[in-house]
Amino acid sequence: MRGLLFLYAELIDKELYELLEPGVRALGFEMVTVEMSGRGSSSLLRIYIDSPQGITVDDCVRVSDQVSAILDVENPIADRYTLEVSSPGFDRPLCKLSHFEAVVGQRVRIRTKVAVSGRRRFCGILTGVTQQSLALEVDGEMYDVPLDEIFKARLVPDFGSETGQLKN
Repeated sequence: MRGLLFLYAELIDKELYELLEPGVRALGFEMVTVEMSGRGSSSLLRIYIDSPQGITVDDCVRVSDQVSAILDVENPIADRYTLEVSSPGFDRPLCKLSHFEAVVGQRVRIRTKVAVSGRRRFCGILTGVTQQSLALEVDGEMYDVPLDEIFKARLVPDFGSETGQLKN
């Protein structure tokens, strides 16, 4: 049953992404990802946006207004929900091949849909990216994680212990 829930959530997120992405792009932003969570009146639709100049609160408001208009017309969500638009943050979600390529050499946290080499959770250094998989070094061991088996992936921010500043 858990596998079906993952698949259903993945399909909903994909459909919403395809519906909303052109409107977000038209405003000059990259739609990093969309996540639908919760059920019924406690549902949350979260959209992460980015741009080379970064994201401001005003950017989030503009995108929220645009997305709300699209959702009002298309009505893809039957239940009540809360819409949240934000920047990806320091622990940004990694969803596209280009996201992974941009963070090679950095620490990432990955959860897979099924066990890969006997595990579903990985936290290590991303050492390489191909069209099909990621190469990860976790505690001195190398893992090859197929891209189509990744459920969630995030960058792990590296805050220097001496200065407290972000090192990524």
